[in-house]
Amino acid sequence: MPMSQDSIPLVIDLSTCDREPIRTPGSIQPHGFLLTLSEGLEVLQASANLGDWTGIGVHDVLGGPLGAVVGDEAAARLASEIASSLGPRPFYLGVVTTANGRHFDVLGHRWDGLIILEFEAVERSQAADFRHLYPLLGDFLLKVNDAAGIESLAEQACRRVRSVTGFGRVLVYQFDTDGHGKVIAESKEDGYHSYMDQHFPASDIPAQARDLYALSRIRLIQDANYTPAPLVPAANPVTGRANDLSFAALRSVSPVHLQYMRNMNTLASMSMSLIVKGKLWGLISCHNEGAHAVEFEKRTACEQLAQVLALCIESREDAAELQFRLEVRRIMVSMLAGLTQGSNFIDNLSSVFPELLRFARASGVAVVVDDHILAYGDTPEDKDIRDLVEWLTVHDHGDVFHTDQLSAVYPPGEKLVRNASGLLAMPISRIHKHYLLWFRPEYVHTIEWAGNPHAKAVILNIKAEDVPGAPTQLSPRTSFVAWRETIHGASVPWHAGELELALEFRTALLGIALERAEQMAALAEELGRANKELEAFSYSVSHDLRAPLRHIVGFADLLLESADSEDAVQRQRFLKNIKEAARLAGKLVDDLLAFSQMGRAALRPAIVDMGDLVASCREQVMREARGRNIEWDIAPLPTIRADPTFVHLAMVNLLANAVKFTGQRDPAIIRVSAEDLPEETIFHVSDNGAGFNMEYVHKLFGVFQRLHRMEDFQGTGIGLANVRRIVERHHGRVWADSVQGEGATFSFTIPKKNSDN
Repeated sequence: MPMSQDSIPLVIDLSTCDREPIRTPGSIQPHGFLLTLSEGLEVLQASANLGDWTGIGVHDVLGGPLGAVVGDEAAARLASEIASSLGPRPFYLGVVTTANGRHFDVLGHRWDGLIILEFEAVERSQAADFRHLYPLLGDFLLKVNDAAGIESLAEQACRRVRSVTGFGRVLVYQFDTDGHGKVIAESKEDGYHSYMDQHFPASDIPAQARDLYALSRIRLIQDANYTPAPLVPAANPVTGRANDLSFAALRSVSPVHLQYMRNMNTLASMSMSLIVKGKLWGLISCHNEGAHAVEFEKRTACEQLAQVLALCIESREDAAELQFRLEVRRIMVSMLAGLTQGSNFIDNLSSVFPELLRFARASGVAVVVDDHILAYGDTPEDKDIRDLVEWLTVHDHGDVFHTDQLSAVYPPGEKLVRNASGLLAMPISRIHKHYLLWFRPEYVHTIEWAGNPHAKAVILNIKAEDVPGAPTQLSPRTSFVAWRETIHGASVPWHAGELELALEFRTALLGIALERAEQMAALAEELGRANKELEAFSYSVSHDLRAPLRHIVGFADLLLESADSEDAVQRQRFLKNIKEAARLAGKLVDDLLAFSQMGRAALRPAIVDMGDLVASCREQVMREARGRNIEWDIAPLPTIRADPTFVHLAMVNLLANAVKFTGQRDPAIIRVSAEDLPEETIFHVSDNGAGFNMEYVHKLFGVFQRLHRMEDFQGTGIGLANVRRIVERHHGRVWADSVQGEGATFSFTIPKKNSDN
């Protein structure tokens, strides 16, 4: 923007655009006028340009009837339409002719406590002709099946919108996960600059503008050089605040955006939102170098085409997603078949290394079992892998950790950029340092931006004599010259389907590991107990685990059968059911593995402050019980010598058990207390919950034993078995007392002299 010699440049961050009152600008674009009415059709507000269009002054109509503006006959006709048709979105009410012979299309909607009528000047005296809508949509729909992909569909939409509206350039651009927009299709007149394949930075469209695009799906600016027409009076008489014009077609536009348009050599623009699965996927954006009007019927046709294009995009994306997941699942099934062939789990994993690479589209894979590393493909050095696993272990990233820019979250990753810019990591044990790691190499690529996206500051023109203390006005970026940026240090992003299937693969691995662990347990000293647990496991597989697996298979079949269906809601329901069943199966297998490992891992006794430990456990279980009215009564607790990790797990199970079985109590009361005896310390966890029948107390601590229906209190039936195993590993005792319907008390002892292993 040119700057006079007596002006002072000030640098201001454009992030303040997010605070502009774009929904309540207090004015309209002047290619029409606006009235707000009461339910009795009394004029409460009018735009200041009313007299320019009708010859009637604003103050001559305020407080009067609508007929004072449009005539009694037209007012009566509009009143009938208003009574039957108006909602929050603008509705076409027809054409009116004012006393001075001007013709106006009338749009109306109810919003912000008012009836809002907008009058757009037109040359015709008859109602809008919507015949434009049908050939536009019909021709587009005929070509949908011929389009090879989303880009081809978008290009067809651009051509049709330009032919109907007469804009000089029409483009479709798609938002990425960071909010940047990429132009994927374009249709333009000769002489117009092309933005095809260029990117627009996310800062060009502030968050509040994106929210408004999702709410109001079409916006027209006829002339970026317009002078706004303010509303009179300025405040909404109903709310006492500035009018919310979110849905108004004449809504005035941010001065920053108008300057942005002028900087882009665009005086007229129209945007239609592409909403896919309820989110703003992208925009159809129309530009013209001169002022340009678009009649309501043509705008409506284009808005409908945008909605059809969004539905086509959603259908194409769903089909591609389903195909991708099916292919990854085929690879996973092949791998699992190979993993069950031999008795050595680690050797089996190394035998399917090529499939592991294809499964995650990775260049390297590593299996870490404590200090032992098996690597395949292009991977970091063993020492770097060990350091990475240490970091993953300390930071506890959950079941799956992924990043496409490792160096951004793990500083030592700077030296691993070449072959490990991307990482997908899965722990395959809750107790041991066992990990499966996939690596993706650096993907060096160039992005072409429409202007420098990193130019966050702007220059303002303020006269020298006005500084300091002068009001400042923002100005957007002025350059849209192609600017190329080379991206380093990042890999190809991980696909959402890959991450979800990696979780399923982890569940399957844990199931295989559990099977191996149970086989080893059959050879352990406590052979009798192991055999009983294996019998219980068999029952669980046939009952608890088989049910979710049947759900997965059944809904997967239904999903395959509906692959050609356009019913996206049905497919989403099938995927949701598959995911929930897989989650339940995974929880069962995870708990089984933890139970199995508990009997073999070495104890590491230390001095444990039980007061601190119980506080930590309570905080953990309350994450799953937000909103519950629970009264905690925790007595002073002593210190003991025990394995802190194991005792923490036991106490979490007991507190979670108490929270679960008091689900129907308000308030729930949970008490934790201790008895300090000469030879041992006794801990009690009591509740006022459902309790149980003491006749079956002998089953309480058995694996997969439940004394309540799963429909009433969900669980895997392993938690209390884990408590018993942990306590007995410390040479203690565990028991429970209850009165059914009045609560239960679970108790365990920790000897003051116990073995360290």
